[in-house]
Amino acid sequence: MTTQISTAIRAKDGKYLTFHMGEETYGVEVIKVREIIRMQPITPVPQMPPHVKGVINLRGKIIPILDLRLRFGLPETTVTDATCIVVVQGDQEDLVHSQTGLIVDGVEEVLNINIGDIENTPNFGMAIDSEAILGMAKIKGSVKTLIDINRIIHTDGQSPE
Repeated sequence: MTTQISTAIRAKDGKYLTFHMGEETYGVEVIKVREIIRMQPITPVPQMPPHVKGVINLRGKIIPILDLRLRFGLPETTVTDATCIVVVQGDQEDLVHSQTGLIVDGVEEVLNINIGDIENTPNFGMAIDSEAILGMAKIKGSVKTLIDINRIIHTDGQSPE
């Protein structure tokens, strides 16, 4: 394995929960998913970035809610019956808010993805932030973007170090 491949592919083989936003499909490691819940009223928090919608009370625990569409620079859309919140947990257990809810257009399925089906993020020929992308999975004739939850749940896009 070359150095470029070993350092560029950060995704691991295993189970991924896939969900969609618009026409695109994304995946997150199942081990990072705590639960999937229906949309519910969100309490806004002042002076937050537009993608931070606020917080919910989930069985006595305050969970921050991010709109993944806005986090990825996609247009906001109306909530449908399929819209849901995927509650995820990053690697840092000592964070004040270790769980975060991600609003997605709809959940698809859990896939077992082999490392041979994962490729590096392509070079798009321009300066774009692809740090939140673990890799691109080739599954059933389509491409699914595997995302780094640790990079997504921090509002500045940086993984905690």
